[in-house]
Amino acid sequence: MPHALLLTGSLGQGHDVMARACAETLVGRGWTTTTVDAMSLLGTAGAAAGEAVFRRMLALPGVYDAFHFAALRPGSRLALLTEAAARTRLVPELGRLLARRPPELVVSVFPTAASAVNQLRSRWPGLVHLVFCTDVTPHRLWVQDGTDLFLVTSEVAACAVRRYRPEARIAVVPVPLRAAFYTPPTRAAARAELGVPADARCVLLMSGAWGLGPVAGTARALAAAGPHVLAVAGRNQRLEARLRAAARREARLHPFGYTDRVPTLMAAADLVITSSGDTCSEARALGRPLLLLDVVQGHGRDNLQHELELGHAAVTSARPHEVVRNALAALTGPTTDRTPSRAAWESAFAAVLAELYP
Repeated sequence: MPHALLLTGSLGQGHDVMARACAETLVGRGWTTTTVDAMSLLGTAGAAAGEAVFRRMLALPGVYDAFHFAALRPGSRLALLTEAAARTRLVPELGRLLARRPPELVVSVFPTAASAVNQLRSRWPGLVHLVFCTDVTPHRLWVQDGTDLFLVTSEVAACAVRRYRPEARIAVVPVPLRAAFYTPPTRAAARAELGVPADARCVLLMSGAWGLGPVAGTARALAAAGPHVLAVAGRNQRLEARLRAAARREARLHPFGYTDRVPTLMAAADLVITSSGDTCSEARALGRPLLLLDVVQGHGRDNLQHELELGHAAVTSARPHEVVRNALAALTGPTTDRTPSRAAWESAFAAVLAELYP
């Protein structure tokens, strides 16, 4: 059986979702797969330091915007030095991983991993390397010499790749969904499971695995305004505690921590309020309108604009009273149940494999 190594990154959950989608399709076509968090290969201290720096930049207004647009996008000396420092730590561990079980295919869904693979690939001449990026404008560190093919999810993203490698091989594919989204419950079943009245207005509020932005204050204000609010804290334990405390005072607020019930939560909702990311594709696939929180700096600004262009979406600042005003207006729009098909993603990814392994 051919073997594939998928390299993800633990800065948020989007990378993991894409790696899982690729792995599921490969296994269905007779491959074996291993998925590894590239951040873990940096060592405990290195991974913790990398996440801490990223969180700190996001927490300071404008800092990650400046780094993304002035350094990452043009590939400035600062960005390349930052990448080189991480790659130096990553390459030895990745080399040992590849040597233990050499794969026929590596799929990188994290930019530092892509750089490290390309530095090592001369040791394994038959290795094929894919890079999968769902950002609408991949920055310079995503686009490395030596990558065989880039998977992106829009023509805009393909143009961004060609900015750095005009001759690059690129495949534009649909955004894959987590498996549970292909068999979502009905709205009635989801509401019965969650204890939301069938005739109530209901909003799902979430902002990535880190719970970025004033989610707790927004959840309280929304519930006080009348709708039932399904509020997800992700892996943010402090936020989860605040949501659970607020729910003890507000019966229409339903708090959740990190959960695999997002398809059910989304099916129950009339509106999904979230930051820009892969959650938007999931909501749109289920027929739920979006209200986008402008809270993710850098690539998040580009992704937000692209989601607005795709339609069935509005945008709001993250100030709770403005979210409430925009949410109440958005709740007047239509909502339809849809059952998304996996066929488009499977067909597109199968075509990529057929091109690489004729």
